[in-house]
Amino acid sequence: MEEGIENANEHGTYEREEIHSKAVRAGKRTYFFDVKATKRNDYYLTITESKKRFNREGRFFYEKHKIFLYKEDFDKFIENLNEVIDFIKTSNPVIITDREEIESEANEEFVAVEFEDLEKPE
Repeated sequence: MEEGIENANEHGTYEREEIHSKAVRAGKRTYFFDVKATKRNDYYLTITESKKRFNREGRFFYEKHKIFLYKEDFDKFIENLNEVIDFIKTSNPVIITDREEIESEANEEFVAVEFEDLEKPE
């Protein structure tokens, strides 16, 4: 794969190709860490959270949230991320084992789906 190349996506907008990618599956979410390059071949990181959701008709889609992190911000980002993680670990050391309960409470919208409405996976 050639570095710094743009490709049109299904929406007609251009995205940079990944130079390196890592996916982390975490329950109902998947996090993608993608290294991309600018036109000047300067690397940066995109972090994408992807969640499988269902619309009112029962068809699934992926809801994605993306942030861009540039090299000049890496040190500040890592330092503050570690500080916040340490705070959570020391201030709230309770280990929660029911991740499903947490995720269901976090969902803003509930869609009732009948099993008959779901298509068989391909």
